[in-house]
Amino acid sequence: MATTLTSAEEAGRCLATPAAYTDEARLHEALALLRRESPVRRVEADGYRPFWAVTRHADVLEIERDNTLWLSAPRPVLRRADVDAALEEQRARGGALRTLVHIDDPEHRALRAVGADWFSPKAMRELRARVRELARRYVDLLAEHDGRCDFVREVAAHYPLRVILSLLGLPESDFPLMLRLTRDLFGQDDAGRRRGEGAAAHTSVLADLLGYFRELTAARRARPTGDLASAIANARVDGRPLSDADAASYYVIIATAGHDTTTSTIAGGLEALVRHPGELRRLREDPGLLGTAAEEMIRWVSPVKAFMRTAAADTAVRGTPVAAGESVLLSYPSANRDEEVFDEPFRFDVGRTPNRHLAFGAGVHHCLGAGLARMEIQALFAELVPRLAEVGLDGEPAWLATTFVGGLRSLPIRYALR
Repeated sequence: MATTLTSAEEAGRCLATPAAYTDEARLHEALALLRRESPVRRVEADGYRPFWAVTRHADVLEIERDNTLWLSAPRPVLRRADVDAALEEQRARGGALRTLVHIDDPEHRALRAVGADWFSPKAMRELRARVRELARRYVDLLAEHDGRCDFVREVAAHYPLRVILSLLGLPESDFPLMLRLTRDLFGQDDAGRRRGEGAAAHTSVLADLLGYFRELTAARRARPTGDLASAIANARVDGRPLSDADAASYYVIIATAGHDTTTSTIAGGLEALVRHPGELRRLREDPGLLGTAAEEMIRWVSPVKAFMRTAAADTAVRGTPVAAGESVLLSYPSANRDEEVFDEPFRFDVGRTPNRHLAFGAGVHHCLGAGLARMEIQALFAELVPRLAEVGLDGEPAWLATTFVGGLRSLPIRYALR
């Protein structure tokens, strides 16, 4: 893919081009151009409804914090117009996915409370031993591959999903199904991952996920087992149980967002360490940097590429008028490389502080599982870094085509373990 952009108009269309996210040099060239020349840019791209691209950290943060003016519904993520239409039709029939990402206050606040205790600092302390055990298991598995493997396929895609299954209380026998369904969900823009073409393929993935979790809801209501799945199935909001669709939607956001985002960060974090051996050496020599290293990996990868917000009233962003009903796209990879906020934003620095990245969002929609993601990343690299006698690329990495959640789809490495 060419890496020379000639206009802000062309740069803006990159945000509605899934393949742009497979070429990091071109993507960041486009985002830097937008930050510099047109930080609030109207984008009209074939196959998508128009939107305003917001690329500066300060603007993204301000919009995230004003959840009265800027609503998640009815357009929380960027999708092709045909998929939007199919989901709107599904929503009208009462069978659409309705996760925390899709819902605004006051309903959002009430639903978020259902799972909040399971992601509290106390809950994370109780889960830490299991996370460390799984991290050790997957680092041990590297020894079985004779010093060469695709790190995404063998470690990064599996470890976070095992953690989520443990939290939900799902059997390991369901692991292959959940891995396939989450890959199908976030791979709809990628030719090597998608289930099929068009809106029907996307809605069929959602139907399969909702079907699986409806069965889980019925099972946990009939026989609660003291896990997060049981808490969701038997939750009551304003004295009423969650509908089957809302309970199933809650499982979907926990299982998918808690898996693919962390997978992308772990894979991208290792790739960054491989490409910056001095930072790997710093981390090996000073394990006390694990916390800041994890934050830098999260900033560097920015696994959630964008969320959308819709204006509830006429307003303006950085002086640019945005009419009621128009949508903005919040670009997290751009905000997290903003030269106004980060010193040398294109330098990977495991000791970076402060690190005011927005990869977990802000305001009422701040990621519910941020603490768990941080713990998983730190646990994995706490096991891996001391055991890596050497590591390097064993071929070219490949990225997932997406406009929503993604990162490396392949990371071939060669290595020697201590």
